[in-house]
Amino acid sequence: MTKRPISRRAVLTGSAAVAVGTLSSTTRVLSAAPPATAITPALIKAAQKEGRLNYYTSIDLPVANPLAKAFEAKFPGISVKVERSGAERVFQRIGQEYASKIHNVDVCNSSDAAHFIVWKRQGILAPFMPEDVARHFTKDRYDADGLFAAFRVNLPVIGYNTKLVKREEAPKSFADLLDPKWVGKMIKAHPSYSGTIMTATQQVTRDLGWEYLEKLAKQKIMQVQSAADPPKKLELGERAVMVDGNEYSMLIIKARKGPVEVVHPAEGTPFVVGPNGVFKSAPNPNAARLFQAWCFTPECQQLIVDLGKLRSVHPLIKETDGRVPFNKIKFMKEDAEAVMKQSDAIKKRYAQIFKV
Repeated sequence: MTKRPISRRAVLTGSAAVAVGTLSSTTRVLSAAPPATAITPALIKAAQKEGRLNYYTSIDLPVANPLAKAFEAKFPGISVKVERSGAERVFQRIGQEYASKIHNVDVCNSSDAAHFIVWKRQGILAPFMPEDVARHFTKDRYDADGLFAAFRVNLPVIGYNTKLVKREEAPKSFADLLDPKWVGKMIKAHPSYSGTIMTATQQVTRDLGWEYLEKLAKQKIMQVQSAADPPKKLELGERAVMVDGNEYSMLIIKARKGPVEVVHPAEGTPFVVGPNGVFKSAPNPNAARLFQAWCFTPECQQLIVDLGKLRSVHPLIKETDGRVPFNKIKFMKEDAEAVMKQSDAIKKRYAQIFKV
């Protein structure tokens, strides 16, 4: 086994690029998806015997913690330890742990689907097909070998503080952010920390060109780490406009009457799938499988939509809070394989442009 984390570039094998916006073709099929697994009394009993679960995630804690508590309430006797960080940090941590033969993670959720391509090629994910994924998800929403599936969708959006910006004057597109009136008034997250922003940066630079970011960098933007940070600072009035940040964080703030508004840019909103996967060397394998199975039930998926304000690809889930419906938003196309191949180059060029 290698003694250091394997980078995305190191595991490239020359496979063909994925069809955009899907998970099923991100890497070659190794065998076939395992049989679907239901939540059974036997699985619950085995998980309760283990009594704990280590959940690595890039979901912001105001959503991740209630998710963990809901699982604990549903299945008494199993405690969930949430290990939350930016997706790129989560990826690095797992790489470092496995290089040191430390197997601590049971289930991981990342906002960078490219991570799962790497982990699949490293052979460290466990085949597991939740019953709800097999029954309700289209094949482009889960890995063909059953190693991961689309737990959530996050939309990095433009936003503004309604106390500082009038609706009629607010930006409506990426192009509008280049207006000189926004110099020194904007905030933005970083792709070296956030998987959401890594994926969004790949899509934006593909569709608008790196020249767009070069122009944007001249706007004297406050740079932060997580995609959850810009909405928080926007609410506080530290900046008037948000270049990118979690839609779900913005919707949570709006739900408590915070002074923020979401903008889905005219050019298209980046589309970011956040898969879940179980690790082959999970220290609590039964709890891991129970948690993975529960995460894709209508109960849990409705929870992340209603409480967490995320988006779900589960066809039985309803959006009832007045947000812009999923099918009314123009999206950019996700390409996890391209993110994997371009990740290092994106981080380097981004740092050069923004000098951070």
